[in-house]
Formats: sequence, C-alpha cells, structure tokens
Amino acid sequence: MTRKKIKIKKIDNIAARQVTFSKRRRGLFKKAEELAVLCDADVALIVFSATGKLFDFASSSMKHILQKYVSHSSNIEKYPPLQFLQQENSLQVRLSKEISDKTRELRRMGGEELEGLSLEELEELEKKLKVGLNRVSETKDEQLRNEIATLQYKGSELMEENNQLKQRVANDRRNGRIVGDIMDRMIQEDGESITKNSTTQPPLLQAADCSDTMLKLGLPFH
Repeated sequence: MTRKKIKIKKIDNIAARQVTFSKRRRGLFKKAEELAVLCDADVALIVFSATGKLFDFASSSMKHILQKYVSHSSNIEKYPPLQFLQQENSLQVRLSKEISDKTRELRRMGGEELEGLSLEELEELEKKLKVGLNRVSETKDEQLRNEIATLQYKGSELMEENNQLKQRVANDRRNGRIVGDIMDRMIQEDGESITKNSTTQPPLLQAADCSDTMLKLGLPFH
C-alpha cells in the first residue's frame, strides 16, 4: 500500500498546521544530526514558528558555526567567484610545486637524481646528509646505551637470584646433614639400649627361658 502524497501548500487548519510543524521539525532536526555525525559536518538550523517561537540545532557551537558563515559570506562578497576560483587554483599549484620539490629533495638525499647539480649544491647536500647521519648515529648510540643498561640491570637481577638459589640449596644440604646425623645417633642409641637389655637380663628370667627350652626338647632339668 503506497502512501498518499501530500500536496505542498499552506495548511489552513491551525491545529493541523501546528501538529505538522512539530512532526516535520523533529524529523528535520534528526536528519541534521545524522548528517553531522555521518559526514563530520558542521550543521546549524534556525527555525521560527508561525507564532515567532525559536527552535535551533547546532552540531557543535551555534556561535562558532555562525562566525564561519559570516566569514565565508564576507570572502565571497570580497572576491568575485571567478577570482576566488583563481586563488584556489593558484594555491593548489603552489602546494603541488612544494610537494614536488620535497619529493625530489628526498630522492636526492637517497642518492637519486643527482645529475645536473652544481658543486655548491652537491656540497650543501653533503652537509645535510652529514648532519642527518650524525643525528641518526646519536639516536642509535642512545638506544644502544639504554639497551645495554637494561641488559646489565637484568643481568644483576639474575645474578642476585642465582646467589639466593645457591644459598637456599646450601641451607637445604646443611639441614639434611643435621637431620641425618640426628637419625644416625638415634639408631645407634637404640641399638646400644637393645644390646644392654639383652646382656643384663635377670638370672631367673634366663633360667625360665632355659627350662622351657629343655622341656620342649624332652631333656631332664635339674
């Protein structure tokens, strides 16, 4: 179903005109905001209703956009369109020439397009190269010094960690030897106590053990 086309003319009904104004104004401001965001453009809208009420929208600063508009209008009035275009073309030609000169200078700095240069121009180019080479060397030396200092710092940290590990291993070994000596002493003391108990057994207990053995063998016991 197609939408009915509305004839563009003044709406006679005041209420309908006010409703249409509100709807169209909101839509217009929304489109202006979308244009500003999507295209990174400075957009400003100023709307007065039929009753004289002001509605405005600015993507950045209304004052700033109006100042740009006034400045642009003044330039257009000051310079006729043809003269303005001629100035734009002249500026473009000048910028193109500067770009070409800088590009050729860069190529000559790289050792290209040296044909046709005079002795003075070659000497000037040599001085520029020496100055640039000295700056490159100084920057490279500074970076090397920084890297060496960083490596030395890391090396000292590794040495400190290595010494700590060695000390820890030595402590573990010393603690292990102490524990081993204690265990050996305890085993030795236990063996001595067992031997002492077996040799110092009471005579009655030894006789009882002997009688039991003789009875098991069927021998007479006296």
